[in-house]
Amino acid sequence: MPQPDAGILARAPQIVAALRAVLPQDAVIWDPEETRAYECDALTAYRCPPLAVVLPRTTAEVAAAMRVCHEMRVPVVPRGAGTSLAGGALPTADSVIIATLRLREVLEIDTANRFIRVQTGVTNLSVSAELEPHGFFYAPDPSSQLACTIAGNIAMNSGGAHCLKYGVTTNNLMGATVVLPTGEVVELGGTEMGPMGLDLMGLLCGSEGQLGIVTEATLRILPRPEGARPVLIGFDGAEVAGECVARIIRSGVLPVAIEYMDDVCLRAVETFAQAGYPDCAAVLIVEVEGSPAEIDHQIARIREIADALNPVEFRESRNEGEAMAIWKGRKSAFGAMGRLGDYICLDGTVPVGQLPYTLKMIGELSRRHGLEVANVFHAGDGNMHPLILFNANKPGDLERAEAFGNDILRLCVDVGGCLTGEHGVGIEKRDLMGKQYDDPDLAIQMAVKDVFDPRWLLNPAKVFPLDASRPWREEAAAR
Repeated sequence: MPQPDAGILARAPQIVAALRAVLPQDAVIWDPEETRAYECDALTAYRCPPLAVVLPRTTAEVAAAMRVCHEMRVPVVPRGAGTSLAGGALPTADSVIIATLRLREVLEIDTANRFIRVQTGVTNLSVSAELEPHGFFYAPDPSSQLACTIAGNIAMNSGGAHCLKYGVTTNNLMGATVVLPTGEVVELGGTEMGPMGLDLMGLLCGSEGQLGIVTEATLRILPRPEGARPVLIGFDGAEVAGECVARIIRSGVLPVAIEYMDDVCLRAVETFAQAGYPDCAAVLIVEVEGSPAEIDHQIARIREIADALNPVEFRESRNEGEAMAIWKGRKSAFGAMGRLGDYICLDGTVPVGQLPYTLKMIGELSRRHGLEVANVFHAGDGNMHPLILFNANKPGDLERAEAFGNDILRLCVDVGGCLTGEHGVGIEKRDLMGKQYDDPDLAIQMAVKDVFDPRWLLNPAKVFPLDASRPWREEAAAR
């Protein structure tokens, strides 16, 4: 991260006083011991306490804080629940964090027009909980949905297990209230089912806090399906499991989810969750939904595809308890892996047809770097989540794990994929952006940021390689 601005640090008392003058007394935190709670997000290898933290309850309070920071030229780091795995909410010592966690109100539920409007501090899971009595649900379901908030979901364009059929956040986001860096409040999108004019919602979703802070969101909701049923398929080879995914997608069957776990992950999961998974090289969880006849037809087709690849086991759930058992291990996979030691969780995406080759090459990279890797991911759309195991207390191990991770991400791009599917770029992939984009591509992206944030104060040192963004930042400082 860049060195903090000494001038801003020297003005810290004046900055805090200006924030306290326009906000409730309990909305500003500046005591060093209290700001330490915000020194990192879920990428815990890197830490830095911010200058101050603002915890607003309304859009007006967010706007007031943004105006102060803009006028005093103080960097702002937007923060949701702090579950980012890419360092997207990592602060700098001269920055003010504006967190959305207190924006927790459900503002409107309209099942006739199929939308819910919420403040963006509500958690992902609580949105569906609000909708359950109405027979509706919100489709994106990231693994951290118990903790992660809608604000972060929008910033990183989060997906989840069921994004294969229903899409990721951008496919389910209809409107947003956004506070721009100047403190101006704008409304984008609305309750219409399609974008009107320029697709500014598509620009905002996945922008990683570079353009503004979303305080309210209008989300598309869906009626709960008549029924759903998962099957578990075990294989004696990782590449064979990847080939099964590719064949299912090519067949025209559209499951609601296809999840993948390899043997390293399975060992940890079985010890932790005792889900009754088979002892094999890889497991797929494939869930289909619809009427009983539709479900039976889809499962029969999936069985036919799997049988051609000689599975170790094909287990079809017969009731809700068995369905929950199949999903239990997958839902607890990331927690279970923590029992094996420290790990880095990556987020590259590849074309589904390249899964067998990519898994093979990850195995070769694992041997080359001398570090074990577990593969657990959303296989249906090729959104991989390799978990690289290392020892944080062993000097040099973190750097080895990061080098291994960089090689995996380069591999994803080489086979026609991209650096991220839902975790974002943050600082983790910032210096790899040149692998996916050439200089003119990056220049266009930075020109867009320059329009929304001409002083380059929002989420500093994220997304864009520092060498590439330096001329833009220097020009912004001179304005």
